[in-house]
Amino acid sequence: MALEDETEGFPRPPATVTDDEGREIDIRRFDGGTDALLEMYRTLDPADRTQGIPPRGETRLVEWVETLTGEGRNVVAWHGDRAVGHAVLMPMEAGRWELAIFVHSDYQGAHVGTHLLEHLLGRGQAAGVERVWLSVERHNTVALSLYESFGFEQLAGRSEFKMERKL
Repeated sequence: MALEDETEGFPRPPATVTDDEGREIDIRRFDGGTDALLEMYRTLDPADRTQGIPPRGETRLVEWVETLTGEGRNVVAWHGDRAVGHAVLMPMEAGRWELAIFVHSDYQGAHVGTHLLEHLLGRGQAAGVERVWLSVERHNTVALSLYESFGFEQLAGRSEFKMERKL
């Protein structure tokens, strides 16, 4: 992937991909109904929570998911009828969008996050999103490598990095 201000045409959902474990994963835009997403977040390994999200407690979790799905551009990874990944672009200030991505613990390390990210960026391009930023903890080298491979560049940070790219 190119770095800096170059852009690529990312694929757009829907798509069916095969992860590194040989599982067929459907990548689709969020189409309503939060039950499957809530179940994914409820069963997420606590070690996979970062920067206070997803929030703990049922009421806070439901409010958070409803905010993401109501205001953001969402892409969900499905294995059968089970949501196994979720990526979202949330509108922020000055035409910038914040990216968040979560993959269920059972599906990590199989490139589900890679497929989610490329389709989310495609969805963003189709919607006219121009700049995307994210925050990632410095010690999360797997995520840092993934974001850098998609052209995100480090902006600043001590305990965490802020990263951004032009779409």
